[in-house]
Parts: sequence; structure tokens; C-alpha cells
Amino acid sequence: MDWATIIPILTATLRAATPLLFVCLAGLFSERSGIIDIGLEGKLLISAFFSAGMAAASGSVWIGLLAGIGASLALSLVHGIASITFRGNQLISGVALNFLASGLTVVIGESWFGLGGRTPQLPDSGRFQPITLPGAEAMADVPVIGPIYSGLISGHTFLVYGAFATVALTWWVLYRTRFGLHLRAVGENPESVDTAGISVTRLRYGAIVIAGVLCGIGGAYLATGLAAGFVKEMSAGRGYIALAALIFAKWRPWYALGACLLFGFLDAIGNRFQNIELLGVNIPTQFMQALPYILTVVILAGFVGKAIPPRAGGQPYVKER
Repeated sequence: MDWATIIPILTATLRAATPLLFVCLAGLFSERSGIIDIGLEGKLLISAFFSAGMAAASGSVWIGLLAGIGASLALSLVHGIASITFRGNQLISGVALNFLASGLTVVIGESWFGLGGRTPQLPDSGRFQPITLPGAEAMADVPVIGPIYSGLISGHTFLVYGAFATVALTWWVLYRTRFGLHLRAVGENPESVDTAGISVTRLRYGAIVIAGVLCGIGGAYLATGLAAGFVKEMSAGRGYIALAALIFAKWRPWYALGACLLFGFLDAIGNRFQNIELLGVNIPTQFMQALPYILTVVILAGFVGKAIPPRAGGQPYVKER
């Protein structure tokens, strides 16, 4: 393959990996605190809807972004109240949020726009526009470096660059700050954290809020950066794929980046190469598009037993008196 083929595939990989990366990091914060968050899918979906809906209504992508974050935060807090305050089953709470988001987006979408749950096509002002980095056009004809800089590195929206910056920020927060130390400790041994006079409830709610914000940004990018509006069930299982990537990454930020890029690469390959022939056998389009989901099943089957999650994950904490 030449640069004309490789660069578009890698560019599509970065764009497809961006919402996965935001959601995967959201799950990382949540699960590091001991809260299993199956509801990532629902938060991604509802944030995509409200960001697209408000961007369509207001004509401002920034209002759409804030609306998406707000909607995701609302579901995140519902999950926190159910699993932290009332010590409910975290898996059931997360699944309930997914069903809730799936239904609400269709009902509200039909009520607002009358398009069967879709939003109108977003104008340019309602979408995040690509950014051309300095010198990208001038370097376009430079061998090797030019196509990489002008075609691969330049030309993305700021949320794509923000996603990769968030990986470094997540690593710094978790491993170089007192909050990160306490957060990792509460996911392993909340009793010792409580004994030290640190509020387990406050830490877990803090992680839930961070997860809500990150999911909101991921959903906003999905509807206003990767696409030009919301369509029914447009999250398409990305929340579950992000969970698989999190397990594959063993709850570590830099590994999460690699896992999400892998899923994004398979998504880009599946969308670009359809009806291809391999060893004389015609590979159907459906198989190529299913590659990320097939990898999800393989990872969950092969790594769940090997990847060791935070020890207190899924266990509600009851303060000793």
C-alpha cells in the first residue's frame, strides 16, 4: 500500500478511536474507584443526542457540547445515587441506564424534531471543524514527513487532540496527585481509606462526576464531530467496546490508548475495505464491519480471567461504626 491508502486509514483510525478513548478513560476513573459502570453506553448515547439536539436548536456547537456533558452527568449521578448512596447492584443500575437512554433519546427526539428520533442535519456552526496546524499546507509535498504531518496529524477537530491529551492528564492525575492515590486506594481497599479519615463516598462521587464529563465529551464528538447529527442508537455498542478496551488495557491509561487505537483501526479497515477477496474467498461487508465487535468478544473471552480488576470493584462500601 502507498501513502495515499495508508494515511486515510490512519486518519480514520484516530477519529474512530476518539469517542472510544473518552469513554474508556471515563470507565477507568469509575472502576478505579470501585464503581463498575456498565452504563457507559447509555451516557455516550444520551450525550450524543442532547449535544446534537441543542446544537441544532441553537446553532452553536459549544452549547451542544455543554448540553451533552450535562445529560451525561445527570445519568452518571443517577448511577452514583443508586450504587453509592443506596448501595444498589452496580451492574443492574448500569444496564437500567442503558435502557433509559435508549428510550429517552427516541421519545424526546420525536417530540422535539418529529424525525423518528433523529435530529436535523447540523450546520457548520453546529459542528466541530477541523484545525489546520501551522505549516501543514507548506509541508504537504515533503516526502514521508509531509503526508504524515499534513494528512495524519493536521486536520482534526480539537476534541481529537484533546482525547490524546486527556490520556496524559489521566496518567498524571492517577499516579502523580494525592487525589489519584486516594482514588486507586479506594478501589482496592476502601476500609483503609476510611480509616485514614478520607471520605470513600466523596471520592467515588468525584470519580463518577469525572466519568460523566468524559462520556459527555465523547458523545458530543460522536454527534457533532464524527457525524453531523444524531441518529437512533448511534452509539452502536461503543460503550461496551470501551469497556472491553479497558479490560484489555488492565485499567491503565497508556494501555487504554493502545487498545482504543486498535479498535479504531479495525473500524477504519472495516469501513474502507468492503467486499474484499482473500485467498479466493469473498469476504462479506458485514464481516468487515463486525471486526471491532468480534475483537470485543475475543478480548472478553481471553482476557477477563487474566486482567485483574480493582479488588473493591462492584462492592458497595458500608462504613463501620
